[in-house]
Amino acid sequence: MQIANPMYDVVFKYLLDDNKIAKKLISLIIAQEIETLDLKPTEIRNDISQRPITVLHIDFCATIKLKNGEYKKIIIELQKAKFYTDIQRFRRYLATQYSDPSNSFEKNGRQIPMPIFSIYFLGHYLDNIKAPVISVNRNYIDVATKKVITQKNDFIEALTHDSIIIQIDALKKHRRNKLEKVLSVFETGQNHFIDIQESDYPKEYSEIIRRLLKAAAQPKLRESMTIEDEYVKELESLERDIEKQVLALIEKDQTIIEKNQTIIEKDQTIIEKEELIQQQNHNLDLAIQSLADSLNISHEKAKELIFKNK
Repeated sequence: MQIANPMYDVVFKYLLDDNKIAKKLISLIIAQEIETLDLKPTEIRNDISQRPITVLHIDFCATIKLKNGEYKKIIIELQKAKFYTDIQRFRRYLATQYSDPSNSFEKNGRQIPMPIFSIYFLGHYLDNIKAPVISVNRNYIDVATKKVITQKNDFIEALTHDSIIIQIDALKKHRRNKLEKVLSVFETGQNHFIDIQESDYPKEYSEIIRRLLKAAAQPKLRESMTIEDEYVKELESLERDIEKQVLALIEKDQTIIEKNQTIIEKDQTIIEKEELIQQQNHNLDLAIQSLADSLNISHEKAKELIFKNK
C-alpha cells in the first residue's frame, strides 16, 4: 500500500492531529509514558520572494503530563534538507520556548518552568555520526566522586534539556527495535508517497499506517506537498547563493590578511634594518671613543682622523 510521507510538514501535522497517535508516537520516541498531551503547532507563513507561492512551516510544540505527574514541553522540528541557517533558527526557537512564561506549571503554590525536550527529524546526515536515533540524555554527576545524582532539581531541569535526533536516511539500513520500525514510515527526498507492507509494521502502531493512508487520499494534502517541494527548492537555491557569498567574503578577507601580512613583513624588515644601523653607529662611536682615549684627544678629533683616513 501507499501512504503519505510524514516528513512533509502538512502530513506530519495531519498525523499528529490525532491525539491518540501523537501520544503513542511521542511516548515511544522519548521512552516515557504520557498521560495527557496538548499539541499546539505554530504555523509560520513564508512568502518566497519573486514567486507567487506562500507555504506553511509548522513548528510542533506540545505540553505533556507524564504518569509521575511531571510536565514537559516537547518541541519537534522536521528538517528535510541541510541549510546554512538551520542551527541559528533552532537556537532562536529554543530561546523563544525558554523565555515564554506560559511554558510553566504550578508546583507547591508557585510557577515552575517546564523542562524542555527537543526532537529533531533530520533529512540529512550529521557530519560524523551515522546512528539512526541519537539520545542526548543529561546526567547529574558529582564531579569529585563521579557518582550519578538521581534526584532531580527544578533549577537544573529548567535550564538544561534532553534531545532526540533522528536521522531519517539512516533508518533505511536499520530495523533493530520497535522505534526504528515505527519511524520507517519517514522518508527523505521528494517522495510524496511511500510503499509499505503493513505486515512488516508493529501491530500496536498500525493506526499510524491507517492515518497516513487517509492522508495520501486527500487532494489538498497532495497539493501542499508539491508546494512544499517548491519551497525547499527555493531555499536550496538561496542557500547556494549564501554559500557563494560567504566563500567570496572569506576569499576577500584572506586576500586582505595576506596583504596585511606582507605589509607587516616589510615593516619588520625596515625595523630590523634600522636596528642594525643603530647598532653599527653605536659600535662606531665606541671605536672612535677608544681611539680618542688612546691618543688623549677629543672624540670629535678622533672622528675626523678616522674619516680622513677613509
